[in-house]
Amino acid sequence: MRIVGILLIVLGLLGLAYGGINWTHKDKVVDLGPVEVTRNKSESVPLPPLAGGACLLAGTVLLIASARGGKLA
Repeated sequence: MRIVGILLIVLGLLGLAYGGINWTHKDKVVDLGPVEVTRNKSESVPLPPLAGGACLLAGTVLLIASARGGKLA
């Protein structure tokens, strides 16, 4: 349970710092035999700050619960 809590905290911090996932891939625009035209296309998936905060909070709760021996109350 402690490892899951640490992973959630790390994911929450990364989500708050970066705000999403970005990547780039090449698209083939024209292919005329030996002539080939490509372009780099950038795409992203935004991550709301609320999701990062929720992961951070859930990870903190799990770490506190594991330190207390699994009892939340």
